[in-house]
Amino acid sequence: MEELFDIYDREGRHIGTAPRSRCHGDPSLIHRTSHVVVIHPENGSILLQKRNLQKDIQPGKWDTAVGGHLALGEDHLTGARRELAEELGINGDVELFHIFDSKIRNEIESEDVRIFGTYIADGFIFDPGEIDEIRFWQRYELENPELQKDFTPNLITELEQLKADGRFYPPEN
Repeated sequence: MEELFDIYDREGRHIGTAPRSRCHGDPSLIHRTSHVVVIHPENGSILLQKRNLQKDIQPGKWDTAVGGHLALGEDHLTGARRELAEELGINGDVELFHIFDSKIRNEIESEDVRIFGTYIADGFIFDPGEIDEIRFWQRYELENPELQKDFTPNLITELEQLKADGRFYPPEN
């Protein structure tokens, strides 16, 4: 059975549930997600994941290290912790701090996102059925237009917001 997600109208009112397949590509079905920006504690680089070529949308693209739809009735922090465990094998009480909220609207997804941050350098375990590769990226790589062609629209939006915020964007290298 396909996962169901809470969906909202443009004013933020809950309007019901919809299966995952309907939440993608339909701008009237706004869903909520949590993303976690994983920052290397020593050099400030940012961990990205490359989506497995079989993944449902935007296969083969680089994206935020952790992210996903909130389960029915789930709050953003709980969803972020669940996704951190599911996608990178990080369980427990790692410190997650709220960075910003974002409304992402593109042809693929319409989602209201809460972005958290954490400082972790290693210990990642990922499912190759979901993720092909994870690695830390330096600022010069994140800003390279040729490399950005392989980024999801969500990642580009979040990097722009991180850069504008100024606190968590990788330092010059």
